[in-house]
Amino acid sequence: MPVLRLDELNAPQREAVTTVHGPVLVLAGAGSGKTRVITYRVAHLLERSVQPEEILAVSFTNKSAEEMRERVEKLVGPRVARRITLSTFHSLGMNLLKSESKALGMPSGFTIYDTSDQLGVIRELLRRVSIDDRKFDNKAILFRISRAKNAFLSPTEYEAQVGDDEYDLIAADIYPKYEAALRSYHAYDFDDLITECVRLLDRDEKVRGRWENRFRYVMVDEYQDTNRAQYNLMCHLVRAHQNICVVGDDDQSIYGWRGAEAGHILEFDKHFPGAKVVKLEENYRSTPAVLDAANAVIANNTKRHDKRLWTAKHGGEKLKVVIADDAEGEARFVAEEIEVLCATRGYKPADCAVLYRSNVQSKALEEAMRAQRLNYRVVGGQSFFDRKEVKDAIAYLKLALSPRDEISLRRVINYPARGIGAQTVERLAQHAQQHKVTLFDACVQARETSLFDAAPPPADGVPVEDLASKSRGAVTAFCDLIDKGRALLGSRTGLKAAAKEFLEAAGLPDELRGAAGSPMQAQRRLEHIDGFLESLDRFEQREGRDLSAFLGRLMLQTQDDDEEANRDDMVTLVTLHGAKGLEFPVVFLVGLEEELLPHKRTLYPQGPDVLDATVDLGEERRLMYVGITRARELLYLTRARNRSMRAAAKPRSPSRFLAEIPEALYDVRDASTPPVTTPEEDDAFARASLEKLLKMTD
Repeated sequence: MPVLRLDELNAPQREAVTTVHGPVLVLAGAGSGKTRVITYRVAHLLERSVQPEEILAVSFTNKSAEEMRERVEKLVGPRVARRITLSTFHSLGMNLLKSESKALGMPSGFTIYDTSDQLGVIRELLRRVSIDDRKFDNKAILFRISRAKNAFLSPTEYEAQVGDDEYDLIAADIYPKYEAALRSYHAYDFDDLITECVRLLDRDEKVRGRWENRFRYVMVDEYQDTNRAQYNLMCHLVRAHQNICVVGDDDQSIYGWRGAEAGHILEFDKHFPGAKVVKLEENYRSTPAVLDAANAVIANNTKRHDKRLWTAKHGGEKLKVVIADDAEGEARFVAEEIEVLCATRGYKPADCAVLYRSNVQSKALEEAMRAQRLNYRVVGGQSFFDRKEVKDAIAYLKLALSPRDEISLRRVINYPARGIGAQTVERLAQHAQQHKVTLFDACVQARETSLFDAAPPPADGVPVEDLASKSRGAVTAFCDLIDKGRALLGSRTGLKAAAKEFLEAAGLPDELRGAAGSPMQAQRRLEHIDGFLESLDRFEQREGRDLSAFLGRLMLQTQDDDEEANRDDMVTLVTLHGAKGLEFPVVFLVGLEEELLPHKRTLYPQGPDVLDATVDLGEERRLMYVGITRARELLYLTRARNRSMRAAAKPRSPSRFLAEIPEALYDVRDASTPPVTTPEEDDAFARASLEKLLKMTD
């Protein structure tokens, strides 16, 4: 292993790395090198003869976990790095549950349900209790169930605390049915991957002892984002030794609406008495003006650790506060200014990001980008593995692997169409409920029973016996197809070849060709299937022939794998929540108006839409802080005098957060006023415009 150069760290970073025993809180301000601290700490532990298997480092996203792994590999080498547990919370939970499947009373090959699977369960349960799911936002119902689970509220406890809110009442009714449905499918959802671990460690002393002794040194990244379940899991793992190092920034705690509790980092020394506190305040990212603006804004929050970002850099430009007449003018300014910066100052479109509070703001921005012929990407857009054709392929593989997976079964039982209509599925579901068998078992039993013989004739008068024969034949063919898939995937054939043959037998490629609106669309969708099969092949080559592990990994995948995501000619459009962890040379923070930032749901909380609502004004200010600190060199803060809300233009007030920035830090500019430029910049812009025009006419 290479010798670790601790002299490459500044003094607080070195203190955080070398304090290895007992609880340690590292308050890492934006751009202060927190990932370097975590990875160097891992390497330092290894130099002190700690075994790799005794080290655990957890983060929240696959992207950050992968970045940790890459950096650790550079410090200690890939062979040693592979023996360290560097993972997300959910990956850790999945591995723990699979390892302890016997203690759980669940099969080790359980299914993991992602959000679309969960919503499918909710829809089906609403139908069973005769509630029209089209009248309600299923995500809002699922959100309430998820919050209850992460707060360790049982269905009975949750029901006892709900009031008269219609969504709360529906969620209370569906919650116990949802839990029962998942267990009958041998499935866990994302929340279960943490909460079920905690419950198991709570009740089983032997299991708890195994996991307390497994990891002797635990590190947690982005600690301010932990919810109660994640916090409890970490407490269990370090109970015996208290060797826990958490890294985070309470000023960047912006996920309270989904259960994150800033109190975990604010009260760390109370939870872990005698904790060492290290502050990382030197910023390596931004200019002094950007940091001074961020410090001025966040200082208005009262519940925070006292710290102030600073930089050894000198110079840099003032911030630019830009006022437009309306949202369209604001968006037009942003697009035109990006073009000017790229033409005159050497920036690329990929150097520029546009940040906004709500997704609805992206429409005007996208239209302006198109009008200016600027390529862009919307971060948080549709993931490759969320495309319908890929989800259908995944459902077929999941069903072949686990016939109890009712959500996957319902997704593909009549896709492509094979003559199994909604009425047939309903009769199968009734049979399954009456005989206490799975839906797939009902399909199998329909081969030999008179399940369809009593079906009423359809309106066009087809004889009952013909209808029964067609339904039985279609269901039998479907069961045979799934049996064939199971045999293929269990054979010695490579997973890619087996999955491809199975999907072709299911008729998926033919359906994509026939249903597409154009040959190009069909080709693109088929390429998505091919890309999915290639990822399966790469997994098998790297990890071995374990389809269950591959599908489990997919369900934990959170990053956007779009093939165009890394192109240099794309401006990034992203919400403030999605921008956390990112940085750009040029940032446009748009919509700085009251009721946008801070959001109206914070100022006037009401209604069923709580998916990104919070009554904490401090969290809205932290969003502003996160937005400001994404900028490395140039920061534009824009607002509109008027903005259309539901087709009516209304005057807008500037965000209170703008008033918290000292006037000496910025220049004010009207969006309709051309910028002051030098002759050299004018010439550069003219040349760039001519080059762009010539490309358009080629």
